[in-house]
Amino acid sequence: MTILYLLIPLSLVLLGLAVWAFFWAVKNDQFEDLEGPAHRILFDDDENDLTPEAREQRRRAAERNAAASDDDKHLDR
Repeated sequence: MTILYLLIPLSLVLLGLAVWAFFWAVKNDQFEDLEGPAHRILFDDDENDLTPEAREQRRRAAERNAAASDDDKHLDR
């Protein structure tokens, strides 16, 4: 019976920690995008699945986009 004097406060402390963790997660937008990771698994763009020509084309497009964004940054100054 005396163990209840230890278990009841301990359970209340653990409950308080769980409630605090839940509200912390909500405040820091941990539940903002629940479906995104599930969809990302289904539509994974793996470089190894592409042909060498498609990989080269994607690399060139990325370089062009990077160069265009650099040019835009220089124009803003």
